[in-house]
Order: sequence, then C-alpha cells, then structure tokens
Amino acid sequence: MKNRPLLRFTIFWLCGSGMACVLTGWSLLWGMIGAAACLPLVLRFLNIRGWPVLLLLIAFIGGAVHWQWNDARNYSHVPEYFDMTADEIHGLNGEIEGELVSDVRVDGDRAGFEMVISSMTADQEMHPKTEDSDPNHVLSPRTSETLKLPSRVNERIIVQVRLMEESEQQTAASWKRGDKLTLSGSWALPGEARNFGGFDYRSYLKTQYIHWMFKVKGADSVTAVPPEGWERISILRWTDAARQLLGSAVDQLFPEPHAGYMKGLIIGMAKDIDPGTYGQFSQLGLTHILAISGTHVAVYVASLLMLMSWLKLTRETALTVVLFLIPAYVLLSGGSPSVIRAGMMSMIGLYMAKRGLARDSLQIISAAALLMMWWNPYFLLNISFQLSFLVTAGLMIYMPLINRIFSTWPRSLAATASVTVTAQLISFPVTILYFNQFSLLSFAANFLLVSLISAVVLPLGTAAMMVSFLWDQAAKPLAWIAIQLNQLTFLSVEWMNDLPGFVMIWASPSLVWIAAYYAILYALLHLLHQRSASEKPPYIHAEEEDTAPLDIHGRTAAPTRSMWGTVRPSSRFEGTDSVNPVQAHTHNRLSLTAHHALPVQTAEVGQGSLAALGASIAWPEYAGAFTAKGAGYYSEVRMSRVQRWLCGVLAVSFAAGLWWAYQTPRPAGTGVVQFLDIGQGDSTLITTPEGRHILVDGGGTIDFGGSKHSWKTRRDPYEVGAKVVVPLLKKRGIHQLDAVIATHADQDHAGGLQAVLEQIPVKRFMFNGTTSGKEKFDQLIHTAVERQIPLFAIRQGMIYKPDQETSLYFVSPDFSDELDDMSGGVPFHENQNAASVVFLLEMAGTSMLFTGDMDAAAEQDVLYAIQDGSLAVPMSDHTGQDFQGGGISIDILKVAHHGSKTSSSDAWLRYWNAKAALISAGVNNTYGHPNPGVMQRLEATGSRIYRTDQMGEVQMRVKDGRVDVRYKLTEDIKRN
Repeated sequence: MKNRPLLRFTIFWLCGSGMACVLTGWSLLWGMIGAAACLPLVLRFLNIRGWPVLLLLIAFIGGAVHWQWNDARNYSHVPEYFDMTADEIHGLNGEIEGELVSDVRVDGDRAGFEMVISSMTADQEMHPKTEDSDPNHVLSPRTSETLKLPSRVNERIIVQVRLMEESEQQTAASWKRGDKLTLSGSWALPGEARNFGGFDYRSYLKTQYIHWMFKVKGADSVTAVPPEGWERISILRWTDAARQLLGSAVDQLFPEPHAGYMKGLIIGMAKDIDPGTYGQFSQLGLTHILAISGTHVAVYVASLLMLMSWLKLTRETALTVVLFLIPAYVLLSGGSPSVIRAGMMSMIGLYMAKRGLARDSLQIISAAALLMMWWNPYFLLNISFQLSFLVTAGLMIYMPLINRIFSTWPRSLAATASVTVTAQLISFPVTILYFNQFSLLSFAANFLLVSLISAVVLPLGTAAMMVSFLWDQAAKPLAWIAIQLNQLTFLSVEWMNDLPGFVMIWASPSLVWIAAYYAILYALLHLLHQRSASEKPPYIHAEEEDTAPLDIHGRTAAPTRSMWGTVRPSSRFEGTDSVNPVQAHTHNRLSLTAHHALPVQTAEVGQGSLAALGASIAWPEYAGAFTAKGAGYYSEVRMSRVQRWLCGVLAVSFAAGLWWAYQTPRPAGTGVVQFLDIGQGDSTLITTPEGRHILVDGGGTIDFGGSKHSWKTRRDPYEVGAKVVVPLLKKRGIHQLDAVIATHADQDHAGGLQAVLEQIPVKRFMFNGTTSGKEKFDQLIHTAVERQIPLFAIRQGMIYKPDQETSLYFVSPDFSDELDDMSGGVPFHENQNAASVVFLLEMAGTSMLFTGDMDAAAEQDVLYAIQDGSLAVPMSDHTGQDFQGGGISIDILKVAHHGSKTSSSDAWLRYWNAKAALISAGVNNTYGHPNPGVMQRLEATGSRIYRTDQMGEVQMRVKDGRVDVRYKLTEDIKRN
C-alpha cells in the first residue's frame, strides 16, 4: 500500500464517505474528531510520513464533505412549489407534464417508468409559492393552477399506471424514452420501512434521487408525444430499442423459462427471469451470473481482442477499437454498477496498454472506485457496487494466499477452485448482511456451474442470438444445445436445493464484525503462507506477454515474457509507483509481499499476443490463479513456533466469530413479542426467554382479480409472506420455528405461511383442525404434510409449554364432538372467524390474550365456558385472581379481527380488563378497521392502545412481569 498513493487516497475517501453516510450533524463532527485522533496511530502502523499524510487527510475530509454536499442537495422541490407539506401532497390529485427518462416496464395490470417533470397542476385548494405571489391570494376550492418548474429543477419521479384493459398493455409498451408525457393522477409518497430492519423503499428511492410517486388509473390518462427534430437523436432511446430487438430475438429462439434466463444472461434483462428460477439460483448464491456483471465485460473484451488478432489488425488499432466499443456494451447491458466498474477498469487498462504504461490492478480498481464515487456517492450503498469491488479486490489480494490449498490439483482445476473459494469467502459477509442466508453447497454450485455457464452457455446463447439475425435456421441448433445445458443446470440447481440442512440462516451482522472478518481472514492466510528469508521464489515463465519491472533505483530489468508479471530471482520484490509496488514486509506492514504479488503488466507485447493481452486486461483479479506454476507455486512453507501459535489463535478467533454471528440475537432471560406490520392482516413472532420461536399467523395477500382476469397476473406478484414475513424472520436470525400457529384459514392470516413453511424449518404446525375449502389453505396443509411437519388440531383446554417460563393456554375453538372424526381428512368449516384459535400467553410473569378473528358469539361462548367452570385454566400468580372468577386483568389484549365491529364486545373487554390493547390493521384499509365503536369501548376500559397502521411494528419485551414497548414509526419506549 505504501507505493500505491491512489489506493491509499481512495480508501481514505471511502472511509470519509462512509462516516458521513452513517453519522449526521453533531455526531458526524464528533466522529471526524475521533477519527482525527486515531489518525496518527493508523499512519504509524502504515509507516506513512511527510506530505502523503496531508493528502490522506484531504481525502478523508473530502469524502465526508462530498457526501454531505450531495446529500444536502438531494431533496424534493415539489412541496416548495406547492407550498404544502409532503403529507398534505400525499393523495393530491393533479396533472403533470414531463419527459420519459427510462424504459417502460409492463407487468400484468401495471406499467411503470421514470420521468422528469417540467410542470404540474393540482385539483385542490393550494397556494403555489412564487417570488411575486400575493401572500393573501388563495385559490378557490376545485380550481387548479399550473406551476412551471425552473430549468434548474430536475425532479425525477416514479410513475405507476394501473392498466384497466388488456389492450392497454400494448399502448403502454409503445411509450419510449424521450417521449413528452401528460398524465392525470395522484401524488404518493414512497412507502417507508414499517418493521424494524425492514426494506425502506423511500430511502432506496432517495439514493436514486427520486422522492415521489405518481399513480395513474388507466392508459387513457396518459398522453405521449414522440420527440421531434434533433430531440429524436438519443443514445439511450436507441439503446432501449436495441435491447428490445435483442430480447425479441431471444424470445423467438428460446421457450420459457429459458427465454427469460438467457435474456438475463446475455442482455442483462434480469427482471424477465422467472421468479422461481431466480429464487433457486439465489439460494445457492448464483444470482451473480443471472445478470450482466464484470465477468460478462471480461468475456466481451477478451473476445473482441481475440477477434482483432484473427483479423490481423495492428495492436494500436485493435486497442483503440475495443476502447470505444466498451461504453457501447456497458449501455447495452443496462449499466449496472458492476458493469460500469468492469468497463472502467477495462478502458483504463486498454489506455495504459496503448500508451505503453505498466498496469497495476489495485491502482486501476482504485481509480474506478474514486471516479464512480465522485460521480454518484450513493453508489456506496448499492449492493452491486459493494459486491463488485469487494470481490474483485479480494480476488487480487486473497487469491494468491488461497492457492496453496489446491497445490496437488491440476492447474486448470486448481485455478477454478481458487477463484471459487476466494470469491465465496469475500462475498460471504455481504451476502449474509443483505440476504441473511448462505448455502454450504454454494462452493460446489459455483465451482461446477459458473464455468459451464460463463464459458459455454453464454457464448452459445450470444452466438445463437447474433446468427438469428442472419439465418434463423442456423441459430436453432446452437439454441438447442444451450437449452439442453440449461436443463442440466436447472436440474442440478433444483437437486442441490432439495438437499436438506445445507441452507443456513444468519442474522444481519454489524459493520464491525464484517471488518474483523476480513482482517482476521487476511492475517490468517498471510501467516499460513509466510516464507522464510532464505527461500527464494523461482522464476515464472510464460509465453504471452513481455513484462519488465523497475528495480528500486529505477533501472529497467531485462524483460521476461509472462502473462501476469515478471518475478526476479530475489527474496523480495522492489518497485516504484510506475509498476506494481510490492515490497518486503519489513518496509511496510500492509504491503503485499512476494508470495502474493499482484499482477503487473507492461504494454509491450509480441506479435500475435492480443488474446493474452485481452485476458490480462479483462481478468486482472485472476492473476494469482493462472501463474505458470499453477496453484502449487507456494507449496513449500515453513513456520516458526510463534507463527504456528498465532495461526491457531487466529483460526480459533475466526471460528468463534462465525459461531457468534450465527447465533440468534436476543436479550438474556427476556421474552419478546413482535407484532409485525404486514398490512391488512395478522402476524406475530413470539420469542420466549429461553429462545423458542413461535409464529402466530403469517398475513397474506388477497387476490380480488379472479381467474377471468388472467392478464392482470404479474410476473412476480406481491405476496406478504415471501416479501415481508420471511425476510424479517431471516434478518432476525430465526433458524427454525418451534411452532407455527394458524389461527384460522382466512387468507389474510394463513396466506403468508406458505412461504414460511417453504423457506424456514418448522417443528410443529397448529391450527383449528378445519379447512375453509379454499385451494391455498389446502395447499398449505399439503406442504406441511409433504415436509413431515407434525400437525396439531387445537381444542379448548389444551396447553403448550415451549419452555419453563412460557405457557400457551388454548381457550378456543370448542367443537365438542362434531369434528373429532378426521378419518376422511381435514373437515370443512365455513365460519372460520368463529373457529379462530384463541390462547392466553403466560410468559415471564406477564399475560397476553391472542384472539385471531373471533366474533362476538365466540367471545360469549368462551365467557360462558369460564363461568360454568368447563374452562379451567390457572393464571400466573402475578394476577392474584382465578381464571374462573368474575373478571381478571391481563397485560395485553390482541384485539380480535383487526378491530372489527363484529368483535370486542363490551362484556369481553370488561372481563379481561387489559392494561394495553394491540390492533393489527392496514393503513387506509378499505374495511374501516378499527371500528370507531370498538375504539370507544377500549378507551372506556382504560387500555392503552397500540396500532400497527399508525405505529408500524410494535415490539414488547417482557421480563419479571414488566413490559417494555417500542414501535417502528417513533422512537419512544413506553413501559407498562
């Protein structure tokens, strides 16, 4: 690092940007002061002195200031010009004009795109704010006034069009980037995270410089005018047309799901991939090959240079042509951060090769990162950006250290294994941070399939697509071969996913843990490959490329032909900034020593070596795996006793860190009840003091479309279980559920449990023992049976004790003997609300009553059973009362049926006399829940009311009879 000034500058810039991202206001100032105080220790450790210190300080402060400056400018101008708050604008009807600035995505009954607005009107009383406006002038109701935004305003918004007829799909598809649009609809704020750790769509859109959504009903409400004259000349518009043309060619060659898969693989149209296929690949950590990435750019560059070599073009001409073709490919592939990174690195490498300059891979990747961060600091928060740079830099640094593991393997297999293991180790922390799962089969899947897909299927599919434009019949055999290989890939992926016990669920780790992971991993691998001072690395000899490093005095050594770099016969590598600076450990504690030298190439190439040059430019990070001696180059290592002892300590620390991160985080001896906000429905996660996990209901998405409107079905429809419940369970590190309780078969309670059973191990499934006769609930029961999950039909009087401090006393349903005969399968029961599973949770000295969707009649039946003594369940001593008495007092009442008027009778509420009540309801739901009458009765009992539609997720921590409450949409913590 000492002789890589650009690398140092970039790291400090990223650190400054990261601190400004995490901290704001006074906390940022104190953070900067703390960092400045620690800076001398860091500089001393890195052995950096003199003027570079000032440069690094400027980089750190510059990164923070640049982030803050960019973030301060990222706000919406719409409230300013409407002179209204954002909440007041939300739901406001109006009309907007602007330019379409993205491609149009049509999916079922929805079309979506982005546009930049130039003017807007509102159909509501408002006061537009202008410099010369009369402060006393107010528009009369139901009038509108047009607001022309100044040219400096670049308000980018998301538009969602709900299509009313099937024919409108073609109308929406005809809208193109650059069209002038006029739309009538309503303004909407993007959704915010309503659960702790949930996805925050509003924050995500802010990183895209988008603050508003505009919802339109029907394509008739959109008027599109194509651009005229010079405005028709648009590179991005042409790019969209080219992508659509290529996508159509793929659709004609491949049937589904192969068409969507190949479009993602070849063109980067990841949204066209079948959701089931994407999910299968995601579970094995293979999603990086389903969209255009750095590997695709590398194949593209290497292929182009190989083609130039076959065409006998001069070296300078070939490099120039490819240099100008790279941006075209980046645009054509969609321009994701990983593609931009690879494209920039390739362009820098080609330029340096053209100018005859030595190429240092770490310096090149630093330049790419710095340029991208300067252009858009929010790239730092992009998962694609993070994974692309981490894996690429990790391959450069870590892979030479891992090569020795495969020293006895053949060189080609050893190189592939080394790349696979390194990439998996580097991407692991980021994978569990964002996706909260990791398959132990990911190593095998990537080793076996990535090479097949990248080296065979990708070229075959690309060739078939290109040939189809010339001769369709000639392309079909190529497509047929690709389809057979795809079938083999799909079957392999499905088979590996079906193997039980290999998918591990991880809670999201902290940034400190991630930093410690990389540091310990590097230190451990570094020590395992330490070479004694007397050992000297042998020469590396290859035939592809001349390289010539400079010695420490600046003299040029005699060039040795090598694809990746020249290794001189000395015990250490020396160099200057103009070449790969690799020095001995004694000169720089963090420098890269000889045994893991990074690729350095000069531009001097021999005749016919363009293909090798293309490989070295396109895959600089793979240099350590393809040396002439293969992966066994550093096979002879001797360590001292101290080094062996230190390796043991690091290995134990590494294993202990993994074990600690894998544990489900929970306060010791504390129970937690988490009422999730899943919209209009119910879902509650109960964690007992001893770490048992119980899920009560899973929400669900109700489909009002019906089979007659099949055209409305979206490719990946929103389903609350898969999109909300399961991700939250994984993010919180729930490895398995000790029990799943479906209170009844209604879709808004049981629908989301299908995804839960498919993705989370479940030990037992409890329900009311009946079915609604609906297909989705029957499928849920079938899934439980298929996965050999024990089924329990709950009846009044049953007790479930998950641990010593927790008991569930079931008080309903009571079917008597009418449903005891289940020989014919699960019996049908029409009134599922009345048959809801109702139980009293006694945990850590507190009591909570869960009521499902029980109605007033069921409430009365339970009260009768208590009064006549047929329901006798003892309460905890903290109540001081008998369950059979004339009334008790519980801590929390889960209000039945989302606060519907059909439940929560006055007698029911007075009997339980709850200190607090929880209502789970969706924001602005069409049912009017909770009912005002129910709210009045709850207030009359003196219960403190918590509502998910107003507060988001509500969490209650219980210990020693005390309940601490927090909710997502405020930071207040209340204690009962």
